[in-house]
Amino acid sequence: MEIVANVLVGLVALLHAYILAMEMFLWEKKPGRGLHGFAPEMARATAPMAANQGLYNGFLAAGLVWGLVAGDPTGYRVQVFFLACVVIAGVFGAVTANRRILVVQALPGALALAAVLVAR
Repeated sequence: MEIVANVLVGLVALLHAYILAMEMFLWEKKPGRGLHGFAPEMARATAPMAANQGLYNGFLAAGLVWGLVAGDPTGYRVQVFFLACVVIAGVFGAVTANRRILVVQALPGALALAAVLVAR
């Protein structure tokens, strides 16, 4: 079960690294605009906000990688903390911004968190 948990944590970290890239670097380009359906003008106007969000997603990814490479008990605690942050951010985003965030962000985080807790 520990291998499954580590793979899920790694996938959530990769997801948040992808979100970082989309929000910080590709927001005004076709991939970023296509993700949210923004016209170029809207993408330009919201780019600073998106970059800020992307940075936070990068911190989540970095924390999850730290949790994977750190020895226990630190690694376990770091994984639980950052996965809880992912789930909370996903639920908040679903309530305040877009419901699909619940499936795209909160659900993978919750599955990884459950796997980490069960593997313990």
